[in-house]
Amino acid sequence: MQNIIIDPKYLMDGVVKKEQNSDTSLFHFPKAGSGFWIPQAVGCKEQYLSFQVKVLEEHSVPMHLLVYTGEEKPALEVRFGLLPQVRTQVCLDFEWFAAKELFPEHTPGMLKIVCHGRRVSKDEITKIALSPLPSFHDIKLEIGSMVLSEQYPDQISLSEEKLVDCFGQAKWKEWENKTTSLDNLKEKLQEQAGKKEEGYPFADWSIYGGWKEKKLKEGTGYFSKQKESGKWWLVDPLGYAYFSVGPDCVGAGNDCRVDGVEQWLDWLPEKEDAVYGKMFSGRMNAKAKRSPVMFSYTKANLYKAFGKDWYETWKSMICGQLKKYGMNTLGNWSDPALFGTRNIPYVTSLPEFPSTKETIFRDFPDVFSEEYKEQAEHCAQALKEAKDDPWMIGYFLRNEPAWAFVDNLMLADEVLYNPVKTVCKEKLVGFLKERYKEIEKLNISWNCSLKDFESLYEPKKDVSKYSEAAKEDMREFSRQMLRAYIGIPSEACRRVDKNHMILGMRWAWISNPDLVAGWENFDVFSINCYAVDPTKNLQRVADLGVDLPVMIGEFHFGALDAGLPATGLEGVKSQKDRGTAYQYYVESVAAHPNGVGCHYFQCYDQFVLGRFDGENYNIGLFDICSIPYPDMLKKVKECSSRMYAVADKRIEKTQEKAEKIPMIAY
Repeated sequence: MQNIIIDPKYLMDGVVKKEQNSDTSLFHFPKAGSGFWIPQAVGCKEQYLSFQVKVLEEHSVPMHLLVYTGEEKPALEVRFGLLPQVRTQVCLDFEWFAAKELFPEHTPGMLKIVCHGRRVSKDEITKIALSPLPSFHDIKLEIGSMVLSEQYPDQISLSEEKLVDCFGQAKWKEWENKTTSLDNLKEKLQEQAGKKEEGYPFADWSIYGGWKEKKLKEGTGYFSKQKESGKWWLVDPLGYAYFSVGPDCVGAGNDCRVDGVEQWLDWLPEKEDAVYGKMFSGRMNAKAKRSPVMFSYTKANLYKAFGKDWYETWKSMICGQLKKYGMNTLGNWSDPALFGTRNIPYVTSLPEFPSTKETIFRDFPDVFSEEYKEQAEHCAQALKEAKDDPWMIGYFLRNEPAWAFVDNLMLADEVLYNPVKTVCKEKLVGFLKERYKEIEKLNISWNCSLKDFESLYEPKKDVSKYSEAAKEDMREFSRQMLRAYIGIPSEACRRVDKNHMILGMRWAWISNPDLVAGWENFDVFSINCYAVDPTKNLQRVADLGVDLPVMIGEFHFGALDAGLPATGLEGVKSQKDRGTAYQYYVESVAAHPNGVGCHYFQCYDQFVLGRFDGENYNIGLFDICSIPYPDMLKKVKECSSRMYAVADKRIEKTQEKAEKIPMIAY
């Protein structure tokens, strides 16, 4: 074990260090964002970097470990979150530098960890730095007991104070509409439930939430698409223009991760409890060092308010609330019990996307194998049950493939780097044999000296960098892989369900222009887009040659003036600003020629100590007690009353923008 003392000469500009005691130092980081270098971590034999940290702020702090390989910008960033006001132990694993994992496991008390960037080998690392992300003010942290070790920490040391009340809310904060007692909870929820489930508040909306002022074609009985005068629309089953808005994750599950942090909770029932024991769940992971345990405070709060019939009451209440505010879609990951039963349209996903035992990189399958085709047929069978449901808009094939988080990833490079003799590798070698015929011609074109084509089965790193010809060869084969990746499951799904639209892949972003390869298999192209204005992202899809309607699967805005200590991926100043930002975003989608809908992530706030992966964002339409955020939902309804007129160019989109703050997210 190697103890690390941060020498002042390794501090970046503006950082102030004050010794607290022999183990702990106070670091003051300027608003612009800065940190310190850890030269001991470069070239070390140890695997883990561990340290104790306490955030001396009222909100969470996102930090990152930055790994440099000689370039001005880091090649890899390991981002992670820290809770405020409590001592936490951080453990970072240098095995993550291989980029095999996108979301590594976090230790108890930490928040989400994400690895952004390309694979980095230890021998190419030149610098490593630790730094908070830029904030809207200076950041103060106490850091101590920093060590490099070959072993994972035997014990994780955490503070002892209580952080969470019996309703799952932060104890250390006060805010407007915070639930203060059981009677207060019952009063607020029973008032909401007492309002009968009604239809949409707009007379010109159909029963599906389509726009009766614009009939695009005769109804088919199912949702479809239509292009008119250069503008794409969705079409409801009656033939009316349809723009899709609504929240993702409409469900009372709202997983709150509690394993390892039980001492921070005022109340957690026994797993054997006859009522609350059913509200526990787990997400098993063979690689995990601990078994994840989740508890739903949202379900528990609903039970406390409504008793044993809470679930039926909730289903009626939530659908009535969404319609009341002009939301016409249940977004992805919503409770299937609501599908086709509450007279509100929905989208869904394949429960499982086809995979193979051997993968190329992260979760990218061996797409040319028979195994992939068989898995595609198997996964498509899940569509049978709802294939005749008129309330289903369509289905996504999957969400945010982990392999696509690396910008400009060359899939064919990964085929040749992977030591396994996959079917993709056999196809790639065959592709090159057919193109070059003789190894000497390939060597000249690639500027290399391979002995024969068979030597391509031995691992080769970054082949696309050999020459421009090698780059083009790798890119062409990568596109072939992408077309198979998308086309094979799409065709299998069409054979099972001919009635519903395929809504695409929900790419996290277009990390590579070639991601649009295979778009012809879709009815709708989908991306997730966290931004103030999505117009540029929508236009990029169109500029890449995709002539389809585009649906945004995720966006959100969060603030720090309610019960959560993190904003999510787009930060604004207040709850009122969240509503303003929502309206500007949705009307921007509606105004774009390809925009046909956007789904807000998510229905409920996340848990203050983190969901299954450690996210703890103020991004809900409702809080963990199912209490609505009135300032935001007022804007949601106003936006819904205008969005069809904006889409049809009868009125201009709103120009009112929210006051932004830097995101607090991981």
